[in-house]
Amino acid sequence: MFSSGFHIEIYPIGNLVATTTVNHIVFAISASAKGWPNRGPYVDLWWRPNQTRGVVWLDKAPEYPWPSTSPPFRVSEDTSRFKEYDKHNNPSTIRAARMILETFKLGFEDVRWFVKADDDTLVIIDNLVDVLAKYDHNRYYYIGGNSECVAQNDMHAFNMAFGGAGIAVSYPLAKALAKNLDGCLKRYPFVYGEDHVIQSCMTELGVSVTKEPGFHQIDLHGDVSGFLSAHPQAPLVTLHHLDIIDPIFPSMSRYEAVHNFMRAAMVESPRLLQQIIGYDQQKRWSVSISWGYSVHIYEELHSPGYLQRPLQTFSAWNKRASPPFMFNVRPLSNDSCSMPHVFYFESVRAADLNQTVTSYIRRTAWELSSCGNHSVKSISEVEVFTPAKRLQWGVERRECCEIESVPRVNIIKITVRACRENETLIWSHLS
Repeated sequence: MFSSGFHIEIYPIGNLVATTTVNHIVFAISASAKGWPNRGPYVDLWWRPNQTRGVVWLDKAPEYPWPSTSPPFRVSEDTSRFKEYDKHNNPSTIRAARMILETFKLGFEDVRWFVKADDDTLVIIDNLVDVLAKYDHNRYYYIGGNSECVAQNDMHAFNMAFGGAGIAVSYPLAKALAKNLDGCLKRYPFVYGEDHVIQSCMTELGVSVTKEPGFHQIDLHGDVSGFLSAHPQAPLVTLHHLDIIDPIFPSMSRYEAVHNFMRAAMVESPRLLQQIIGYDQQKRWSVSISWGYSVHIYEELHSPGYLQRPLQTFSAWNKRASPPFMFNVRPLSNDSCSMPHVFYFESVRAADLNQTVTSYIRRTAWELSSCGNHSVKSISEVEVFTPAKRLQWGVERRECCEIESVPRVNIIKITVRACRENETLIWSHLS
């Protein structure tokens, strides 16, 4: 059921003649004139005027003044000539499938990568640059991520980059795709979405998807906090379906929540959502940090493998599918020993020249009984101190931490540091 039809090929940063920067990337953003007033603000949160390059592709010209904070727009070409070959359930499939082609035809200079994304997708630009810089842009590369759900991958393709999560295509491959796409899409009139059309045409060019775990389709419903609190050890690149899932922070609107999230991203995007696990052996607490998003504190010692499984606060895109997810999950429970006290990101500041401190507070009340003798219920805030220097990717290990309580104050202070040689996370008395 799980296909292995993909390859991963890593190039250490610095092997190329000149390191890839944001100036080498051109974005093709899929949108509609009707939807932009509601979804455009998500793009404005990550778009950098006068630095990022690209185009918003609309189905028709907008009947309202175009925001100065948004990327420039263009109206997609008329696709009526493909009507005979358009049997797709999604009426925008052909228009969306041609966006890389149409963006290529605009003639941007000094391009290494074209990145297609939807208007309800958050892009962490610096992390995207770091990921793409690993690869030789002079070769054929088609990069992205799968759905989180088995049924969605089975319905479309396991070896496909899902379009909402973002699709990165190297310049020479985009050139080849632009030359062949219009003929190719005629051969796939029944596939559902543009990402499946693009994948089908990539296979005709002999190119398989290169999967990067930081591209997130978010084919999930409801509260995705459990998913975001247990991110894989990889840079966060994209988050899709922001307009469908619950706000990623409680007691905020969807836009307010994403804006809050981006405050941490602007300070230290490589560390965003990176999981750091630690233990307070005296109190028998387990702590799991998702930097810039949440801190989970359990009133019992749990193994690192247990904490790395997302808590299933969410449901699958198809709620009746079984098995639902492409990853292991932990069920919600009324057992206070297996459920965490959750603290959400509140602020970020410089502690001094060498440290950055992020603050996390409760946004929901703890309604379960205490698990043991040392309750977390009195804790109101968690402060996480991290090195001010940029987290470098290519390291093989997660970071470690030290945990201390502030006397007479309901605050926990956690200091993040590099793990020592041969250091292990001691969570049990057994050795």
